[in-house]
Amino acid sequence: MERYDLVVIGSGPAGEKGAAQAAYFGKRVALAERAPHVGGAGINTGTVPSKTLRETALYFSGLQQRGLYGVDYMVKPDLTVRDFMYREQEVVKSLREVVRQNIERHRIDLIRGEASFEDAHTIAVAPPDADFVRRIQGDIVLIATGSVPARPRDIPFDDPRVYDSDEILHMERLPHTMAVVGAGVIGCEYTTIFAALGIRVTLLDGRDRLLPFLDAEIADRLRLQMEFLGVDVRLGDGVARVDPRADVIHLDTRRGDLLAVDAVLFAAGRHGNTRGLGLEKAGIPVGDRGLLEVNEHYQTAVPHVYAAGDVIGFPALAATSMEQARVAMCHAFDLKYKTRVAPIFPLAVYTIPEIAMVGETEESCREKGIDYCVGRALYRQNARGQIIGDLAGELKLVFRAPDKTLLGVHVIGEAAAELVHVGLMVLLAGGTIDTFINAVFNYPTLGDAYKYAAYDGLGNLARRS
Repeated sequence: MERYDLVVIGSGPAGEKGAAQAAYFGKRVALAERAPHVGGAGINTGTVPSKTLRETALYFSGLQQRGLYGVDYMVKPDLTVRDFMYREQEVVKSLREVVRQNIERHRIDLIRGEASFEDAHTIAVAPPDADFVRRIQGDIVLIATGSVPARPRDIPFDDPRVYDSDEILHMERLPHTMAVVGAGVIGCEYTTIFAALGIRVTLLDGRDRLLPFLDAEIADRLRLQMEFLGVDVRLGDGVARVDPRADVIHLDTRRGDLLAVDAVLFAAGRHGNTRGLGLEKAGIPVGDRGLLEVNEHYQTAVPHVYAAGDVIGFPALAATSMEQARVAMCHAFDLKYKTRVAPIFPLAVYTIPEIAMVGETEESCREKGIDYCVGRALYRQNARGQIIGDLAGELKLVFRAPDKTLLGVHVIGEAAAELVHVGLMVLLAGGTIDTFINAVFNYPTLGDAYKYAAYDGLGNLARRS
């Protein structure tokens, strides 16, 4: 039986980076992956595909050009699924190869097959279409198996017009009408993608607002922009019954309405991908929704077995998953290199328009009793915003009133996910909004909005006194 310093289960963002971190420091590493391709959900079914589809939708719809020329661009009538998915498939192929090359460059043994524990150190890997099992042992084991879509039991997913968030990438035709059930990140992203293509989308969610982790002002702006795209946003409502008919799918809503649509996407959250791992044989308990509980070093109940990424739950971001795995491996092998994941990290939601945030919201400040103030800059008052035709964007700063210390940054609009990093660095440094006042920003740029949001904040602060 082969023995390794580290055995990693799963080649998604956490698995790949955890394996590479250990291998970089000379450890012998095996990486087990059951899927036909490396990269996990981050590259194959989640992060990269949905974001690529977003860019494709913007291209085919001409949405980014509407503000430039005032022309009512429409999606070309003969657009096919092949047209729509082509770019996504090409990007996914390219990034799979990047991951494969990284694994090869670090001399990590990639073992194809489904892995399960036989005991706390022994992993059995059953290759696909083979009648034998390969057994390997690891001094350290990293579980990085990610997550899978939650599937409500009473939903007829056997109907080809009813999708979960993985299956939506394999649709055979673009529908004319669609219902999206669940207004979380995935539901909101796909809602705006399909609405941009001219599909009539109804978004349903039992909660009373979109994306509760967002600053409420930004969430309200997102809802308004969805409605501009033609989305029927129905909050405080859900689906009581799904009745597939020959021509359409009938949905009975909890409020008693009847919807008739061509397709339905259920985006009702995700569960930890732990089924079939044999965790009981290793003495590792599985929590609610299939998630694994870990300590601050990402150790499970069995100290030499670590877990990182979506399989441990929030925040379930590719960026934090990578860092969790690196920190875990540095602890496991006492590498004295990276001891924790940064306490402040940004979030991005790739809706149309794009949203990003880091730090405190107005609501969290009120809950914590923080004396705060805000400053805003609108894209329509920014030269670059006018140039690119994004007239609905906004950058918002939340800062502590007594000393002007930056507490949070919130952006909705073009390049939000990039723009938020400017504020992130000031937050990490413990800086104030004077940092933006004193800095020189290129002109014309969206980054210049930071300076004017800071000026606006100073004005609001002065009006309070």
